[in-house]
Amino acid sequence: MNVFFLCLCVCLALPRSYAAPAHLDDMMADAPKDHSHPKGEDHHDAQLDRCKGIEFDAITPDEKGSTFFFKGDHLWNGFSGPAELSNGTFKEMDEYHHLGHIDAAFRMHHKDDPTAHDHVFFFLDDKVFSYYDHTLEKGYPKEIQQEFPDIPNHLDAAVECPKGECVTDSVLFFKGNEVYHFDIKTKLTKKKVWSHLPNCTSAFRWLEHYYCFHGHSFTRFHPVSGEVTGEYPKDARNYFMRCGEGFGHGAGTRKMKCSEIKLNAATIDDKGREYAFQGSVYMRLDEHRDGNHPFPITRQWKEISGEVDAVFSYGDNMYFIQGDQVYIYKSAAHYTLIEGYPKPLKEELGIEGPVDAAFVCGDNTIVHIIQGQKMYDIDLTASPRAITREMPIPIPKVDAAVCDAHGVKVFIGPEYYDFGSPMVLAVAKMIPNPHKISPERFGCEE
Repeated sequence: MNVFFLCLCVCLALPRSYAAPAHLDDMMADAPKDHSHPKGEDHHDAQLDRCKGIEFDAITPDEKGSTFFFKGDHLWNGFSGPAELSNGTFKEMDEYHHLGHIDAAFRMHHKDDPTAHDHVFFFLDDKVFSYYDHTLEKGYPKEIQQEFPDIPNHLDAAVECPKGECVTDSVLFFKGNEVYHFDIKTKLTKKKVWSHLPNCTSAFRWLEHYYCFHGHSFTRFHPVSGEVTGEYPKDARNYFMRCGEGFGHGAGTRKMKCSEIKLNAATIDDKGREYAFQGSVYMRLDEHRDGNHPFPITRQWKEISGEVDAVFSYGDNMYFIQGDQVYIYKSAAHYTLIEGYPKPLKEELGIEGPVDAAFVCGDNTIVHIIQGQKMYDIDLTASPRAITREMPIPIPKVDAAVCDAHGVKVFIGPEYYDFGSPMVLAVAKMIPNPHKISPERFGCEE
């Protein structure tokens, strides 16, 4: 694994407001949630220690990306630090319902409705509360069915699922081994039984990954199928919190310096998801408010092993170029390799490998492929595909390139160069001043 991402495996780059979790590289005793005051404990004065093995009532990020873990009438803000009273952050909780605990919580993802997008919803018994900026929204609490028809009371857990990870913007509600897939736009619900999963007392989405918490353990699952891949359960204290000696994963690694970064590829898909690839791992860049973390490429694109040479997106397809082979994945609820692939690069795109970088700008039908100090244009609507134009570029060796709304970014080691368009890149007589890869985007240290 390339040192860039290897060194990030423990020391994640999260928003400055909170510390990083111990590690989430690969991502229990089943106990039903007690809807009376939890276990009869007087949590109001208790000094709760999540490192002693707590079963959380709920976990959710807020609109700023800070993650809250709830137990009884307490919460933890972030992946380290002491417990606090919940009503210190969400002040109206006691005023409206004298909350001793909550059943479930999630952060809404529905950009089509800005009045609800990024709001945090809490559930208790038959009521739902909507918060934004830690303030209760007018008109709440409401009956759960008033806001979420056909969703039962006394929930165990809930988690948001954006379009692209689910088929539509959705919420998954858990009660026992029943899972309710709620379509936010249509307000229709599909009930499934996932008996293979433990009973989730809380659920959490983090950087496209979904976790069912049970006891002090967690199990990673697919939000559409419920499939569990890998060895689970795992102890949450080793991954989602810093618990000192005896806990943690990947001890001895250090946080990567920005000066040591060297990308293999980068792309933005049709849903706006931005990815960087290095070595055998990838990182999503457009959700940096929730943190940055590397995951194995095989986690998302199962058939890809080892390093890739270039990645580009065209329509709802993502192309991976590896040596003289090309893999094409359909971008839907999850990435699926199109039948018949991989195919030879020459057969698919009319060019011999290997390549240094490839990118498509917006809805354009031309893929720009960089080999050495030349850039080749290929029309993706043509059949058979072939090179339509060859142009020199002023940069001798490119590591990766991507095109966004601001133009083309060309990456060379820990720096990148901005060009207004592919044509500007081709006709440039001089290389512009470089920009440094930033800690905010890549989770590295200056």
